[in-house]
Amino acid sequence: MSIQVLIPTPLRKHTSGAGQISCNASSLPELLGVLGLSYPELRRHICDEQGQLRRFLNVYVNEEDIRFLGGSDYRFSDGDEVLLIPSIAGGAS
Repeated sequence: MSIQVLIPTPLRKHTSGAGQISCNASSLPELLGVLGLSYPELRRHICDEQGQLRRFLNVYVNEEDIRFLGGSDYRFSDGDEVLLIPSIAGGAS
């Protein structure tokens, strides 16, 4: 089973510039582990100290928020497209 993980521009500096990664993870915790092993610099930006998904990182599967699909219990299907989106705050005062 293969899924495609889309990496947004702000995180690509931690994936050697890769904007898309093929992976065989079957769940979000497994995906976080695989990404953390493959890209150690990325790990601290997507996982907290306990290895859990960072609070301000949103995950979408086939354009659906994973929280509404079951969160960490959701099982990926072959061909799923997973998008990692960090929340970015700021702006003019």
